[in-house]
Amino acid sequence: MVIKTTLENGIQVITEEIPSVHSVSVGIWVHAGSRDENWEENGIAHFIEHMLFKGTKRRSARQIAKEIDSVGGILNAFTSKEFSSFYAKVLAEHLPIALDLLFDLYLNSTFAAGELEKERQVIVQEINMVEDTPDDLVMELFCEAFWPDHALGRPILGTKRSVSGFRREHLSEYFARVYQPSN
Repeated sequence: MVIKTTLENGIQVITEEIPSVHSVSVGIWVHAGSRDENWEENGIAHFIEHMLFKGTKRRSARQIAKEIDSVGGILNAFTSKEFSSFYAKVLAEHLPIALDLLFDLYLNSTFAAGELEKERQVIVQEINMVEDTPDDLVMELFCEAFWPDHALGRPILGTKRSVSGFRREHLSEYFARVYQPSN
């Protein structure tokens, strides 16, 4: 049975127990996708997705990776036009570790200044890959033609121009404004 609970701060918690399964999937889903961005912000949710894994007040990027790997888990994220998702998959006995990591990423990210340029280049490479993959490129062109002058017509990854303009303070401000319990 699926149970939906709304906490006092507005966060919705959805749970489902499957007794025969010994693993756990847990995630944070935020209404923060490319459709919520203006022209100058295009791609910022995706950039934030990358930066949350680059260090927190308690952990470096390396420590984050080592901690989830040490329990055989997966810690990942994705961004769509509608939302961003940050999730972990572990054996049920490691749920406290997964939750601690996930909440640390989400609540304590430092948007590490030293990682900003590295991630900018990673994202530019992702944009290049879309441009070099015919079916991905066709989908981008279709969306742009179907929703001209609308956020749904813009690429989730942003453009090379928009991504090149993001600074640490832009990411921090957008995150503080949009990634709220009500979202």
